[in-house]
Amino acid sequence: MQTAGDLVADIERRVMDGRLQPGQRLDPVRTTATELGLAPNTVASAYRILGERGVLVGRGRRGTFVAELPMWQPVADEQVPDGLIDLATGNPDPALLPDLAPALAALPARHRLYGEPAVRADLAEALVADMAGDGVDATSVAVVGGALDGLERVLTARLRAGDRVAIEDPGYPAVGHLVGAMGLRAVPIAVDAFGPVPASLAEALDRGVEALVITPRAQNPTGAALDADRAAALVASLARHPDVLVIEDDHAGPVAGQAFHHLGGGRRAWVTIRSMAKSLGPDLRVAVLVGDDTTVNRVTARQAVGAGWVSHLLQRLVTAILDDPGLAGTTEAAAEAYRRRRTAVADALRAAGHEVGDRSGLNVWVPVPDETQVVTAMERRGFAVRAGSLYRQASPPGIRLSIGGVDEATATAAADALIEVLTPRPSGRGG
Repeated sequence: MQTAGDLVADIERRVMDGRLQPGQRLDPVRTTATELGLAPNTVASAYRILGERGVLVGRGRRGTFVAELPMWQPVADEQVPDGLIDLATGNPDPALLPDLAPALAALPARHRLYGEPAVRADLAEALVADMAGDGVDATSVAVVGGALDGLERVLTARLRAGDRVAIEDPGYPAVGHLVGAMGLRAVPIAVDAFGPVPASLAEALDRGVEALVITPRAQNPTGAALDADRAAALVASLARHPDVLVIEDDHAGPVAGQAFHHLGGGRRAWVTIRSMAKSLGPDLRVAVLVGDDTTVNRVTARQAVGAGWVSHLLQRLVTAILDDPGLAGTTEAAAEAYRRRRTAVADALRAAGHEVGDRSGLNVWVPVPDETQVVTAMERRGFAVRAGSLYRQASPPGIRLSIGGVDEATATAAADALIEVLTPRPSGRGG
């Protein structure tokens, strides 16, 4: 072993075959250099390269560690065991999604060729109007392959390895995995029913972060949603840090059940990503990305030399669905159905004295003392729910119940089962 490249390849092999485990601390630079007969600068260079690739994470004086999620390691979905009612997966209800058949039948049989605009003009017009209705300036617009694709493209365009990103805690695990895989450092922000807690965000901003990722409504897993007062408080904190990039992940859009409150207006760097996954269907893989000119231009320029564009067949399909006069009624009905299901769970739990997060979206969050015990006990009663450990960094334990695919009666039955699980049993006396 003679070069930094040799050491990079060796460490990558050891991570991939399991000899180095996620979270394991590596020897300090000088120790490794002495053991391998390399110059300290060579080892430091190798560690830096591996940090940029998302393989290693530097934690200041604590040392250098193998990333918790190396960038080539996929995040496996937890499968719901056969025979259990699924309150774990988080899918929208197919019965509440728009019918694709009329839009598919109306698609023109024309090929899209190289050199045509990446974003269809009719789709852009519809999306700009939709965003304008929420007070969002959609002058600069891109179309990306879903919310996480948009998030990755924005982080790539604006940040570099080692930068700090404030993310919600608890929050959607894929965001934290993506941040770590890109060699960025996640800074957890406490969340309550109305979104990020202002004091927690202010503390993170004062310590120094380059970006904030926030879910304005339908927050996963807690159901949190901004209101006007909370949005104003967060805007005031962010105003003292004008260079921080604000990324709004509006993944549920019109079926969230709460109004959208925009934090990025007037900032130097901001992006709003609105996905079609929950309102039109996850398999469409289409999201609109709007923001400041510099960020959106960087995203579209990078997209042009990579994927090129999101399929115009998908863009045409989304446009046809958005143009359907009945769509507003469909999404309103879906939002109301999800609200009733959330309420069925939350009302029963609150009546039994339990705290619940249920302001918006497809999930209900319930603080519990022991996640594993509750998940196991719910399975014995026929229900699959998610342990909060998947979503938490420093926040207290809880479980997530996803109500997207169950009716009100099933949601109520799940709540009754959870109340039974959480009710202390009187201790018996041994004989």
